[in-house]
Amino acid sequence: MSQDEPLPNPSALPPEGVDDGASNPWADLAPDGAGLAVHDFLTTMFSHTSNGLRRAITLPYANRFELTVSEWRILSVLAHAGSLPFAELVELAAADKAQVSRALRLLGDRGLVEMQTPGPRGRKGLICLMTEAGQALYQEIMPLARRSQAQMILTLSRDERRVLYTVLGKLRRQCGAADADGSIDA
Repeated sequence: MSQDEPLPNPSALPPEGVDDGASNPWADLAPDGAGLAVHDFLTTMFSHTSNGLRRAITLPYANRFELTVSEWRILSVLAHAGSLPFAELVELAAADKAQVSRALRLLGDRGLVEMQTPGPRGRKGLICLMTEAGQALYQEIMPLARRSQAQMILTLSRDERRVLYTVLGKLRRQCGAADADGSIDA
């Protein structure tokens, strides 16, 4: 980040619900992005928001059950799938292989997941399974997770929730299309 792109002072952000265009650098955005500061990038704003949401919503219940956010994500994915090949678990958890490996090892040490190798294929054939203890823990945490998520979502008006859900879906689809044709560069 250059010196001409200071981080925004939170007190300098526009009041809640105000979009006067002048304080919104996206309102009249040029196709070349001229004038966008790094802190106004979509990726930066989502990263900061995602980190804040994780701290405010997920960490309290994950910590209560002595889980990391990564471990909770792995449990959640496996709870829905039952069992998954390692590569699919990495993809569905939206994490890197090392992060998933660490979480699986820690969850395995607690008896919450098991890994099976269905033949001589080594790690490529690794199947990840949720144990009964893992399923029981997931069932205990999930009502708290749903409630925490709902409380944050309900801070938005009904119209804001509808628009945000639609916008996030559109951005996810666009990212998928960009991944397929390679048009978005990190």
